[in-house]
Amino acid sequence: MTAAQADLARARSEFMQIDAPRVEDGAAIWRIARDSEVLDLNSSYSYLLWCRDFAATSVVARDHPEGEPIAFITGYVRPDCPETLVIWQVAVGHDHRGRGLAGVLLDALTAKVVAGQGVKAIETTVTPDNTASDRLFTSYAERQGASLEREVLFDGGLFPEGSHLPEVLYRIGPIAS
Repeated sequence: MTAAQADLARARSEFMQIDAPRVEDGAAIWRIARDSEVLDLNSSYSYLLWCRDFAATSVVARDHPEGEPIAFITGYVRPDCPETLVIWQVAVGHDHRGRGLAGVLLDALTAKVVAGQGVKAIETTVTPDNTASDRLFTSYAERQGASLEREVLFDGGLFPEGSHLPEVLYRIGPIAS
């Protein structure tokens, strides 16, 4: 067993409560995103909507015994490409990092959408300075035995603030069913 596989097994045993987000989770998910200090923070209202409208393509990990969200992944199926799940945001609360939880959530989410919605590939974007996300999605592709393609989707100059790094599109597939 590799170190990454051991981390995943340990995380699965520690965080057994993984399910779809509920509207009541929106505020906690917003706080996790805010406290990540790396995600582009959306409005708190958008997280409430996300929990309502995209719960089937998102997941949360809950602590025991309170059941409060400690990590999440938000995603959606691309309207013009219904076999592709777009991963919007991945965040793990500070106290739960370094245990493989993001990988566990990504595996759980993709297993759910592959079985339930026929998804065969995932896409996400990662800025060049986000080594944690690069490692997450690279190791995910390796676990899946899937190819990983990268290309710039949005150049930094497209963003109005003028200081945004490019968003590099990661395409991973095919995802095993």
